[in-house]
Amino acid sequence: MNLGFYFCLLLGIIFLILGIIFAFLKEKGAMLISGFNTLPEREREKYDKARMSRDQRNLFFLWCVVFLIGGALSYFVNTYCAIPAFAVWLVLFFREVHIDTEKAFGKYRK
Repeated sequence: MNLGFYFCLLLGIIFLILGIIFAFLKEKGAMLISGFNTLPEREREKYDKARMSRDQRNLFFLWCVVFLIGGALSYFVNTYCAIPAFAVWLVLFFREVHIDTEKAFGKYRK
């Protein structure tokens, strides 16, 4: 039983679904971004919601590809190939996590 393969496959599918949701919602998808939905309405209008949603969609698709490649390597090469895929995802994830609202959404200001 190859748990690394199933782990990567499951996460890859989850991120694919999230990416598709953001692709369909377009500008409205910005409300699903953590922290953005808690901003007051006046403050939200100062940001480019379409660009935010597009970047989040691309981020989910990138994470999906990372896990699908990790899953394929885990299936065909070695179970432990899932570990580097998870490590790459952690680096990509923590590059996008910000405590400060200005750091998180500053590049989307109109």
